[in-house]
Amino acid sequence: MRFTKMEGLGNDYVYLDCTQTAPGDLPGLAKAVSDRHFGVGSDGLICIFPSAIADFRMAIFNADGSQAEMCGNGIRCVGKFVHDKGLTDKTGLTVETLAGVKVLTLSVRNGKVDQVTVDMGMPTLEPPRTVTVGGQSFQGFPVSVGNPHFVIPADSVKGFDLSACAPLSAPNPAFPWGVNVEIVEVLAPDRVLMRVWERGSGETLACGTGACAAVCACARQGLTGRAVTVALLGGELQIRWDEADEHIYMTGPARTVFEGEWPDHRVP
Repeated sequence: MRFTKMEGLGNDYVYLDCTQTAPGDLPGLAKAVSDRHFGVGSDGLICIFPSAIADFRMAIFNADGSQAEMCGNGIRCVGKFVHDKGLTDKTGLTVETLAGVKVLTLSVRNGKVDQVTVDMGMPTLEPPRTVTVGGQSFQGFPVSVGNPHFVIPADSVKGFDLSACAPLSAPNPAFPWGVNVEIVEVLAPDRVLMRVWERGSGETLACGTGACAAVCACARQGLTGRAVTVALLGGELQIRWDEADEHIYMTGPARTVFEGEWPDHRVP
């Protein structure tokens, strides 16, 4: 089984071309390839399928085998994957996800995609909440960007014990399906620092949907403007929450790390 390892700001996944055929047990395969000691090593598995309503369909599986609705860094890499491998010559693409159809604009340099802008659609924001899980209380802002997020403002992201968010990220009474947790430090009206604990994967170097959720939460509270650079452990994303259509636009890099072959006897 041929695979491609790709990353967007260090948020890394194993990518499979499933436009012709696909393995059977994708959750099981995701757990195997994601293992950083006995597998390829990744935050999960992303499979690219044909779609009846878009140019392509992406299926996202976290490192623990659970399925995710959407991945901002992952979908940028999908755009690079299908273009660079000749599956399309378009620079404007639609990709079907469990969070709906997303529109991608590809920036091509020397024949290869290096940056991708994604129309993430309209966010859904809820009032601030205090959630108590495992004896700990967390104050933050629930935001949906097709997948669930809980944005927690902090004076310092560096000193925050992010592992304490693990019980909040897992299924709990407040978030029955679990939630992605973002810790955000506002540096200026157009710049924030962010760390993220992703459900099913733990702390990752970046989260595209999380960056979108963080900007929406901060802008709604008047802590930032609507065009913000989000600095993550893996690099920076440009997030713009448009005032005209209320859509969120995310721009960031996509990179191929390497390609390889997974042993057939380990394919479900």
